[in-house]
Amino acid sequence: MSKPPDTYNEKPGEDGRQSTPALKRASAAFSELSPQLAISAVEEAWELRCDGSFFAYPSYVNRVYGLRDEDERDFVVKFYRPGRWSASAILEEHAFLQELAAAEVPVVCPLPDNEGNTLASLVLESEHSEVEIPYALFPKRPGRSFDADSLDDMRRLGALAGRIHAVGALRPARQRLRIQTGLAGSLAAELLEPGLIPAELFDQAADSLRAAAVFIDGELAAKAGSSIRLHGDFHRGNILDCGGSSLSAVDFDDMSQGPAVLDLWMLLPDRPEKAAAERDALLEGYEMFMSFDYRSFALAPALQLLRIMHFWVWQSRQRHDSGFLGHFPGWGSRGFWQQETEYLACKLADLQQGR
Repeated sequence: MSKPPDTYNEKPGEDGRQSTPALKRASAAFSELSPQLAISAVEEAWELRCDGSFFAYPSYVNRVYGLRDEDERDFVVKFYRPGRWSASAILEEHAFLQELAAAEVPVVCPLPDNEGNTLASLVLESEHSEVEIPYALFPKRPGRSFDADSLDDMRRLGALAGRIHAVGALRPARQRLRIQTGLAGSLAAELLEPGLIPAELFDQAADSLRAAAVFIDGELAAKAGSSIRLHGDFHRGNILDCGGSSLSAVDFDDMSQGPAVLDLWMLLPDRPEKAAAERDALLEGYEMFMSFDYRSFALAPALQLLRIMHFWVWQSRQRHDSGFLGHFPGWGSRGFWQQETEYLACKLADLQQGR
């Protein structure tokens, strides 16, 4: 059955995370999501009649499918992985998209269902309990990945980021991840919970993770500046070339609150100081819509480390999923942690020597 996601039966703990048994039940239900269930859920909530066409996009985090109705309109439905975002956090993403669209920023907004909601919920039975899987329907926008081959292309990327940030600066995100001092320390603490890292590597890993957290938090405290709503995962794979001069930003699933540079550094082909021409072209386009403190590009190394740690934490939370090791073979093994913590230590040493 489908219904608006007012509350979820799988309640997170006080730290915002679900318990391991709850995550296992939710993951089991999520893995049982079938094409027929997906089509039926969309037909019920949006009063559509689908023609049976079905395409699965290569997404592990969420389940994303392409559908077509009998009027030959194409849609994309996203089933959000349970336990990752609350309903209020997803709706905050939807509200941001709607604000961007109202400001004529090229984004793809979720469609309201027959009751006016942009978020519905599919209720599935799992081990004598119910699990709710939130989902949303989007119109399919044609386009291809944008290959930025020239400085003019970098200006176009910068202009799109600037337009997004001009809207993002109007109000804060209250339900999303905040990129701020203290985040790295909490990520390190979660990775150092008992049983995650092999005992013989624990001290080495703890030294690397804690040192990285101190470095990241120090850089954020000194250089982050103002905090605004962000795309959160603004790399070229999430930008569509829609033909002509039109670029569109997609996949705001990682929307967050933090320094503007978080959405800019990944657009560059190299470190900011080694890609000066591209960096300057990017900011030329950006500053048509938003001012930018050039000094904040010095945060890029710390943000790279933070992204690595955040990815490990996300993996650790998903490690009980039935399909996890198929996507991340060897994750959590002695060899994995030895390689990753040595890499982190070397990366941190290089950064500290270059300060």
